[in-house]
Amino acid sequence: MAIRYNTFEVGVDLRAIRHNYKILCEKGSNVYGVIKADAYGHGMIEVARALESEGADTFAVGTVGEAVQLRRSGCEKRIISLLGPLNEADCLAIAEDTIIPFVGCFDQLNMLVSVAEKHQLEIEISLKFETGMSRLGFSVDELAELIATLKAGPQIRPVMASSHLATSDDPAYEGYVGSQAEKFIFILKTLESAGFKVEASLANSAGILKHDNVHFTAQRGGIALYGANPLSGTSWEDLGSRLKPAMQVRTKIAAVRELKKGQSISYGCTYTAQKDMKVAIVCAGYADGYSRGLSSKGSMCINGRRAPIVGRVCMQLTAVDVSSIPDVKFGDIAYLLGGEGEGAISPDDLASWWGTITYEVFCLLGLNPKSYVE
Repeated sequence: MAIRYNTFEVGVDLRAIRHNYKILCEKGSNVYGVIKADAYGHGMIEVARALESEGADTFAVGTVGEAVQLRRSGCEKRIISLLGPLNEADCLAIAEDTIIPFVGCFDQLNMLVSVAEKHQLEIEISLKFETGMSRLGFSVDELAELIATLKAGPQIRPVMASSHLATSDDPAYEGYVGSQAEKFIFILKTLESAGFKVEASLANSAGILKHDNVHFTAQRGGIALYGANPLSGTSWEDLGSRLKPAMQVRTKIAAVRELKKGQSISYGCTYTAQKDMKVAIVCAGYADGYSRGLSSKGSMCINGRRAPIVGRVCMQLTAVDVSSIPDVKFGDIAYLLGGEGEGAISPDDLASWWGTITYEVFCLLGLNPKSYVE
């Protein structure tokens, strides 16, 4: 069994997550806590408990397996599986642990009907509709067949309906949000005319913060829960300015050494010192989820100052330039995410250097062992 020593540390501030949930609830009316993918790397069970203490009564996870894990941790609130059942075992788990699955295609629905009939089960579901994302969900053209199938299998009872916004964080596509909402309204009216009145959810984090017209009866709070502003870099950015990042990632400095002018560092000699420098060798690398793509691009926070990465990120080591930072020594702390002072690294900072989005930063770094502040 592998032993993980306490060098690379991911800290999660549950107080920040509770704060962010309150902000979303100020804007929304019935905010689900989206805690899929281990709460975007922040810890599914711990985050669920923190949100429950603030009144959250519905949690959305990814797989049925995640839903079962959450239920068996002691969570008694509503649990949604966004991916829904993918085999018969998933269908049985949904019934046994009272999970509400998203169902968005006839293969999935027919499988669920078959299992429910075979085992004499009654199962509540959330219908997933495609309104512009072109990924998952029943189309408007399939509504008549869907309604007929639901009426023929009354043991499957729709209690929710959902769709997903594709461009809610982009002012250039505000009209696209409106067109998705119009499709969704038509779907809801058609369902209600057929006798299926459901709780409706369309808005994601950006939708909650910006688009009041798509709130319907419930909203799904995701990335904003963890303190990343989904509207960052846009003219709407101020709407998410009160969000507080919940994750900090730090590690230790393994060595501090001199790098002479003309001397190269790390694999491939991709960085050569243009002057005499002082570098710190930091215990972090791609084995920890810290991307090799950050080579000579990103920075870390040491003693409240920015220390640029020099050369290639290695498996468990990365070199940073500390020439302008006084008193850096062996054993000091280097922050990959977070930190103090003007040099603190925000989720958006790290994502931009990485060439990705904050979601991926959190999910990858969050694969490491975590500690919590309540």
